[in-house]
Amino acid sequence: MSETGLPPNWEIRVSKSRGIPYYFHPPTQDSRWESPTGTDTEKLKQYMATKYSSLADQSSSSKPQGEKIRASHLLVKHRDSRRPSSWKEAEITRTKEEARDIIQMHEQTIRSTSTTLGSLAQTESDCSSARKGGDLGFFGRGDMQKEFEDAAFALQPGEMSGVVETASGLHLIERIA
Repeated sequence: MSETGLPPNWEIRVSKSRGIPYYFHPPTQDSRWESPTGTDTEKLKQYMATKYSSLADQSSSSKPQGEKIRASHLLVKHRDSRRPSSWKEAEITRTKEEARDIIQMHEQTIRSTSTTLGSLAQTESDCSSARKGGDLGFFGRGDMQKEFEDAAFALQPGEMSGVVETASGLHLIERIA
């Protein structure tokens, strides 16, 4: 495995249109935004933080440039969520109250055991970021839903929020950097 943590023959390239990194496999011409199966995610996080974290600041964006943070989250959707489906379920039918019970159980598990938000997110999160342990990468003000953003920016690196409600569902957020 390379210094990037990617499986053999995978490369990191930068999108000309979006100015952000993506993953490319030259033998098959496969390109994707999500890291490929078999990636050492911890090694990739370290590599991306040192080599690509400044790209977002250099990109030409209409949003004001400012502080960027990095966070992971675990999302539990309910039937009234903005998009009540996920990679796990084509149609989510649970009530908001049932979703709240589930996310509170996850919060209790994380706070009372050695289980991390990232490891639990891989199997329990309704967000496609589950594959990356819930890692959303670096983002600034105006990039996320206001409730999510306010909670994430209020955290110190290493801290986890309580339950945060947005139009997408219920979240636990952990600030990484």
